Amino acid sequence: MHNSCGSVLFVTLGCAKNEVDTDRMRALLLSNGYQEAASSDDANVVIVNTCSFLTSATSESIECTLALAEQTTAGIRDVPLVMCGCVPSRYGDDLPAELPEVAAFVRTDEEDRIVSVLDDLLGVQRETPAFIPRIKRTVEGAVAYVKISDGCDRLCSFCVIPFIRGRYHSRPAADIIAEAVELVSGGVREIVLIGQDTGVWGGDLPAAAGTGGPANLAQLLVALAAALRPAHVWIRVLYLQPEGMTDELIAAIRDTPEVLPYIDIPIQHVSARLLAAMRRTGSREELEALFERLRRTIPHMVIRSTAMVGFPGESDEEAAELLEFMASVGFDYTSVFAYSAEEGTVAARLTEQIDEQVKLERQQAAVDLAEELGFAATAAHVGETADVIVDGVEDEDGELELIGHAWFQAPDLDGAVHLDATDASVGDILKVRFTDSFCYELVGSVIA
Repeated sequence: MHNSCGSVLFVTLGCAKNEVDTDRMRALLLSNGYQEAASSDDANVVIVNTCSFLTSATSESIECTLALAEQTTAGIRDVPLVMCGCVPSRYGDDLPAELPEVAAFVRTDEEDRIVSVLDDLLGVQRETPAFIPRIKRTVEGAVAYVKISDGCDRLCSFCVIPFIRGRYHSRPAADIIAEAVELVSGGVREIVLIGQDTGVWGGDLPAAAGTGGPANLAQLLVALAAALRPAHVWIRVLYLQPEGMTDELIAAIRDTPEVLPYIDIPIQHVSARLLAAMRRTGSREELEALFERLRRTIPHMVIRSTAMVGFPGESDEEAAELLEFMASVGFDYTSVFAYSAEEGTVAARLTEQIDEQVKLERQQAAVDLAEELGFAATAAHVGETADVIVDGVEDEDGELELIGHAWFQAPDLDGAVHLDATDASVGDILKVRFTDSFCYELVGSVIA
C-alpha cells in the first residue's frame, strides 16, 4: 500500500443516503493510501457526490461542479474533478460531452471502484490491487445514518429513483448490526436507519427466514436493539411507505424501548384517483385508518410525512382535500413538494400538466398549513422534560450555545433544542425541561 497516494476533497450534495455513500468511498480511499483534504487548495483530486432526485437538484449539482472546476483551475495546479452518484447514474453517456471539466464519472453502482478511478487519474501504480476492507465508518457526531437498503421497486410515475439506483436490494442484517455496534462503540448515540423504502427490508432475502436471523424490518429492529444493549442509544427509522406498516412492525416499535415512537411516512396525496395515477396504492380512508391505528397503538407517537401538490390533473377540490387531510391528522412535521416533471418518467408524459403558478400557490398553501401544525406541535412540548442529545455548539452573537435534539426531532429535519448550558460535550445526553419555542425550535433548561 502507498503511504500517500494523494489528498481528496469530498463534497456531498443531497440526502443522507448520499452522505453514507460518501462515507463509504472515504473509507475505501483512506484504507488504500489516500488522505482527506480540508479544501480544494490542499487537494490532488475533488469528488462531488451528486443528487438528481429533482431537476432542481440536478442543476444544483452541475452548478456546484462547475464552480469547483473554476476554483481548481484558477491557480497553477489543475485538480481533476470526479462526479459520483445520482447525476452520472441518471444521465450517464451524455455527461462527458456536456461536462468536459469533469475528469471521470462514477455511477452509484460503481462507487466501490473509486480507488482504481483515482489511481488512474493520478498515475498511482500499485504492486497489489486495491482492496475493499470491512468498512469502518468515521464517527463525527452523536448521530449516524445507516443504510439498510438501496434501490426501489415501486416505480411511482413521478420518481426517477429506480432509474438512478436500480431495483430494491436489502443489505444483510449482520452487516447492518455490525456497523451500528461499531458506531455506538465510537460514541454515536442515535442510529438512523435509511433506505429508499425501509419498510420492505428483508423481502428479497428469503434465506434469512431459514437461518433464524431477521427476516423483516420488525425483526431487524428487535435484533439491532438487543445487539446495542446496554448502551443508551436511540434507533430511528425513516422512509417508511404506508404499505410497510404491518402489525408486527407497529408492535416492534411500541415494545422496543430503543426504537423511537417516531414514524416517517410519505403519503404524497390522499385522492385515490391521483394516487393511482402516481402508481401508488391507498385512499384517504385507508390512510386515515392507518394514522388512527398508529396513534392509538403507540403512545406519544410523532408523525412526519411528505405531500406533493400539483401532480398532473390535480383539481382544486383534490388540492383542498389534501390540506383538509393534513389538518385532520395533525402531522407533527410535513415536507411539501410541488410536482416536478422529471425527464423519463411516466407522469412527465401526461397531458394535464398543472400551470407553474398554480403549483406554487398550492405549495405555499400546504407549507403554510404544515408550519401552522408543526409550530403548534413544537410549542406543545413546552413544560415537558425529556432527554436531549447534544449535537454541537453554535456561536450566537459572540456567545456560545449548545445545540441538541430530542427524541421527537429527527436530526437535520425537524428543528433543534437550544440549551442554557455550555459545559457538555457532543454525544452527551442531558435531562432538559423545555421552557420556550419558536417555529420548530425549542429552548431548554438543563436539569441533570
